[in-house]
Amino acid sequence: MEALSPQTLFTGQQLVWLPECASTNTEAQQLAVQNRATDGCCVITDKQTAGRGQRGNQWEAAPGENLTLSVVWRPSFLAAADQFLLSQAVALAVHDWLTVLLSPDPGLRVKWPNDIFFGHRKLGGILIENTLNGAKIQHSIVGIGLNINQQEFGVPTATSLFQLTGRAYSLPALVTHLLESLERRYLQLRAGRVGALRTEYLRVLYRFQEEHTYEAEGRTFRGQIVGVDEAGRLALAVGGQLRYFDLKQIRYLA
Repeated sequence: MEALSPQTLFTGQQLVWLPECASTNTEAQQLAVQNRATDGCCVITDKQTAGRGQRGNQWEAAPGENLTLSVVWRPSFLAAADQFLLSQAVALAVHDWLTVLLSPDPGLRVKWPNDIFFGHRKLGGILIENTLNGAKIQHSIVGIGLNINQQEFGVPTATSLFQLTGRAYSLPALVTHLLESLERRYLQLRAGRVGALRTEYLRVLYRFQEEHTYEAEGRTFRGQIVGVDEAGRLALAVGGQLRYFDLKQIRYLA
């Protein structure tokens, strides 16, 4: 990986590049626990052999063709009860960054809680692991996997920037701009401008205010996503009632 020089205050100023590792989140967590990671430390690899995704799924990416990285932040200003705000800020940062690359396009969306979709195909995933200290967050490991130059996937529900634009990208340049975008949204959160974050998150939320089919507790039903509560639960209007779901409680169908 070429030297990176992001125009940031702290995010990515400490860079740890690993040719190969099991998981950048695991590596970043170890650095944080050992007090070897500064606030904003970024761990990045060309080849991740055991990347993790939401619901315990494995994140797969062709070596050297995509972005797999983790950022260590210490958001001590954020209460543990408000940790979903960090998830929203990170998802918006990635969305901001991709919007520049893809030009404003209605097909770019954040699928709750923080997957990145273009149309109905997954372009990237985010896994945030928070370590708490009482009622506050001690540190957060923000893992990001983004499909960039990969041309073929084993599943039809994945896509990449190359597939969408037909061009190959310089990964170091992309990382630099991504780190800058992440810090902008993080500073917005740190400044307490959470109302704007919540509003913008809903504006780009996949299936927001659309009628679709879902599955929960072994039953299928039609519902409309109407929001996300402060705890990060998905709010759906179902048969005239408002119902809330955690990540493992609901599946998206047609």
